[in-house]
Amino acid sequence: MKKFLIAGLGNIGADYAGTRHNIGFQILDQLVAEGTVAFEANRLGDVAQFRLKGRTLICLKPSTFMNRSGKAVRYWLDKEKIPLENLLVVTDDLNLPFGSLRLKTKGSDGGHNGLKDIQEVLGTTTYSRFRFGIGSDYPKGGQVDYVLGRWNEAERKAMPERLKRSTEAIRSFVLAGTSITMNTFNGT
Repeated sequence: MKKFLIAGLGNIGADYAGTRHNIGFQILDQLVAEGTVAFEANRLGDVAQFRLKGRTLICLKPSTFMNRSGKAVRYWLDKEKIPLENLLVVTDDLNLPFGSLRLKTKGSDGGHNGLKDIQEVLGTTTYSRFRFGIGSDYPKGGQVDYVLGRWNEAERKAMPERLKRSTEAIRSFVLAGTSITMNTFNGT
């Protein structure tokens, strides 16, 4: 049975719930709800597991805060004996327009502290990441407030469809692989 670790990045606590930076948690909440399972508190994060056409998805929302995500990702990769090519990290991206999706199999952290920590802990930039665009509509010096801010009304209205599209992309990654998923979902 092939296993996959789907790690959604975010920060724990009510102060961060529903913020742009926590889109990784939001997408995983949607994916797990579609799998009709629930998250349970576990070592270094909330974890949910379900099967999809002969594959096992282990969904992780690290409880280590964004900047220390690597520790949780490494622990669950090792514990479940999941190969690096079956890791997908779900995160926000300031460099993409709101709701735009992009899957990449390697690359830089793009200034994202969660990806930076994962890269340092894993010792590689070669792992798949699924980026959800949050846009960059903020004044000079306002990046932190924007990233940690809540969705505006137009974004909230678009969110159900964008979350559904995101979970479709994750399922495609698991079932069809990276090339087909990138061709189908990147930029949509």
